[in-house]
Amino acid sequence: MTAPKPQPFDVSATHIVATLFYRSDTPSHAHPHPDASPRSPNDALPKVTLDGLKDGAVPTEKIDEYPLEPPTPGPDPLDHLYGAYISQSCLTDFFVTLTNIIPGLIQDPFVTRRLERSKFCRVVEITFPLPSTSAITLEILRRHEAVSRFEREWNVEAVFQEDTVFRRHKRLAVFDMDSTLIQQEVIDEIASIINIKPQIAAITAAAMNGELDFEASLRKRCALLKGVPSDVWETLKPRITLNEGVANLIKALKRLGFKTAVLSGGFTPLTGWMGAQLGLDYAFANHLVVSDDGTILTGELTGEIVHAEKKRQHVLEISEKEGILLDQVLVVGDGANDLPMMGVAGLGVAFHAKPKVQMQAPARLNSTSMMDILYLMGITKEEQEVLLK
Repeated sequence: MTAPKPQPFDVSATHIVATLFYRSDTPSHAHPHPDASPRSPNDALPKVTLDGLKDGAVPTEKIDEYPLEPPTPGPDPLDHLYGAYISQSCLTDFFVTLTNIIPGLIQDPFVTRRLERSKFCRVVEITFPLPSTSAITLEILRRHEAVSRFEREWNVEAVFQEDTVFRRHKRLAVFDMDSTLIQQEVIDEIASIINIKPQIAAITAAAMNGELDFEASLRKRCALLKGVPSDVWETLKPRITLNEGVANLIKALKRLGFKTAVLSGGFTPLTGWMGAQLGLDYAFANHLVVSDDGTILTGELTGEIVHAEKKRQHVLEISEKEGILLDQVLVVGDGANDLPMMGVAGLGVAFHAKPKVQMQAPARLNSTSMMDILYLMGITKEEQEVLLK
């Protein structure tokens, strides 16, 4: 009797690739919830700080504003039982999770590709067909509760993309600057130098409460810079530090022939300097007016404001100028004003972004190094090493 032929790979369906990242920088603990940790009545309690809050908590600088009750315990972490890497048990559970979400999906067409040769592989790609009759879309998968539970149980992040030739062959990379390319928020650094932190914080709070839009809040911040020496940027430059992996990521992208750009809601002196340091092709930011004698800032802005819609417009204009399809554009940012430009790109990544931004962005990544973005294009660890030689 002839054995039945295996079911052919469904070439007619849309194919999805899920990239799983094990979060090795934040391994799960056997007691993830304060109430689950064994204590005796005589144990001294550690001092309460904001440093121990789990990722995803609403950011605050005031401990008295944080809820007194701990959050509801999530699912028990499994990575400490089955291995601090993408284990076969983790992959099997992912297959089960997807088949429960997508009616009619079977495990046979799944194609698994490890993006590291290490025995304890940290990044894995899984490609599978999304049946044309399925009501499940890419957006639903990205935000599905079952996927979120899987991520928490296995201490991984799952990034879903449509598997096309343009996923693997991007040509333009666009970055936000503050808290994306660099660790700092430039306006906060200036505020620290000239001792106006309380005033800046008040404007930021008004903006977060919806009392001011981005442009109005920016103009109010800039007004506080009136009279500041125009060479303040030279004082700031030594304070600026790149996020981990940024320099190597730019080097690798340029080796691949990428055009690169930084679009910042900050100011041209630092944005232009950082663009030159990294060898970026484009740099756009806001222009501060300098006094006629060139010695001080007037606190005014000139030219167009680089707000959310302007960032989006810059992405469209650069891609058109360079003859690059939007499907071949990568955008990386961390703020709400980066979401519109993420939305027009083939891949928009919220890198260590605010919780609300992570919820709305096409993809999110919270790994230690920005080099991990290369995995989203299917570039293996070994290929990354070749690009950096």
